[in-house]
Amino acid sequence: MKYCNFMPSETPISHSVVVQSSPAAINETCKELLSKLKTNNFSEENIFAVHLGLEEAFLNAVIHGNRMNLNKEVKVDYSVGSGEVRISVTDEGEGFDPNSVPDPRCVENIYKTSGRGLLLMRSYMDVVEFNQRGNRVDMVKYKEDPPQSQTGAKTQ
Repeated sequence: MKYCNFMPSETPISHSVVVQSSPAAINETCKELLSKLKTNNFSEENIFAVHLGLEEAFLNAVIHGNRMNLNKEVKVDYSVGSGEVRISVTDEGEGFDPNSVPDPRCVENIYKTSGRGLLLMRSYMDVVEFNQRGNRVDMVKYKEDPPQSQTGAKTQ
């Protein structure tokens, strides 16, 4: 008889949920995702970054994408692996060009309320990319420093 040693599964844990376009609707999904990050030994700093990134992306989808329309929905997909978490947030809005959003750090924009969510997402997540339409954001947070090939994707 031959015995095999099995390694723990490296298969990412994936989840997809569609929720009402309401700011509070992300709470349960956020709790579930953060719990999975803790289970996979992500650092407190990474858990904070993912929490912030998810909340900002979701609020942008609800407020700017779906225009607070409770008849619309937001889809959240996430995958948690041993070394990274991937999140996609999609709204039913018309989309936008993320490169047209003014930098809130510039003097002329300091007192404007827009653009801060994008700045936070780009600052705390390792990869932030938008689909061509601009109604879906894909984000990645690595447990360790991001691979060299991914460092340029952060600014997109």
